[in-house]
Amino acid sequence: MTDSGLPRTFEDFNEARKRGFLAAKEYKEQGGKLAGCLCSYTPLEVIDAAGMAAIGLCGMSDEAIPDAETVLPKNLCPLIKGTYGFALTEKCPYTYFSDIVVGETTCDGKKKMYELLADLKDVHVLHLPQSQARSYAADIWYEEVKLLAEELERRFGAHIADERLRAAARLRNRYRRALVRLYELQLNDPPAVHGVELMSTLLASTFSFDVEAFVERLEALADERERAYAAGERPVSASAKRILLTGCPSGGVINKVGKVIEEHGGVIVCLDDCSGERANRLLVDEDADDILRAIADRYLAINCSVMTPNGARIDNTVDLARAYRADGVVEVVLQACHTFNVESARVQRRMEDEGIPYLKLETDYSPGDGGQVGTRLAAFIEML
Repeated sequence: MTDSGLPRTFEDFNEARKRGFLAAKEYKEQGGKLAGCLCSYTPLEVIDAAGMAAIGLCGMSDEAIPDAETVLPKNLCPLIKGTYGFALTEKCPYTYFSDIVVGETTCDGKKKMYELLADLKDVHVLHLPQSQARSYAADIWYEEVKLLAEELERRFGAHIADERLRAAARLRNRYRRALVRLYELQLNDPPAVHGVELMSTLLASTFSFDVEAFVERLEALADERERAYAAGERPVSASAKRILLTGCPSGGVINKVGKVIEEHGGVIVCLDDCSGERANRLLVDEDADDILRAIADRYLAINCSVMTPNGARIDNTVDLARAYRADGVVEVVLQACHTFNVESARVQRRMEDEGIPYLKLETDYSPGDGGQVGTRLAAFIEML
């Protein structure tokens, strides 16, 4: 692949995918550098400060999974298979044009997949501590974030100065505040927007080459929705059951789970996955003396099931369920995601102790179990 060449199969793509490829191609031809990212632990401010665009990689559909399964085992998380499959088939513009993929050792499946992905793309893997509670965890993670900065400087001739990191932190904090403003529209009764719109907006933000431009769009969208609600617009029925959605990253199940919830009399009032509200309420201390350490500390504070122990995540889910007056909690567990699957037993027990109705959905990206998922969600919402 050349820096500006298109895949051999480009003409077979649909129009939306062609537009994605052409936009990425144009960005590269103008001198832009792309860093493909998969996880909320990736310190985006470091990539921003290097003058690169941090772009979410395609992997949230089952389209390329059969291709991935020619190399990877079938009993593997669909997010991992989807990510590898899109790289293998050259069907994702952001993977195809990425100058580097920044991975992380969140789970065993991912970290071993990155070894195979390195045959297709340049990959840098961040080694994540397994616990936030260890006294040395913050120092380990700081060294990993520092190593990423050094690697980007070495590979791309960037100069990641403190002032650039601080400017990036201010912009990313502005982005997070804009997202939280949108989330908080759901505190209204009835909520001000459909949850699927929020999920789609969040997903779209990961594919933006220009962070500031997207922040402005988010802020304008929040202004628009607040004005409309104040003017009396009520897009969501007052009788809709308020659902908190938690568990694995939900980008690949927006239609399969999110849309079905809202078609059966529910509304998603809180998105509590690793890219949802609980992560975006965490801000970088923009005025810290050591801005790189402040960035590292912010990301290490994200609660994910790969951490042990991870009680803070469950405490936070309860707090959000109370704040958003959730009638029920739906936890999405992607098949073969062992950490979330095991942890779901603790989540269920805690929700039962708190008197909050709970439903666990174990699924993947394929449409095969769509009917069963719809039946279970409909029954759960009717029970509420």
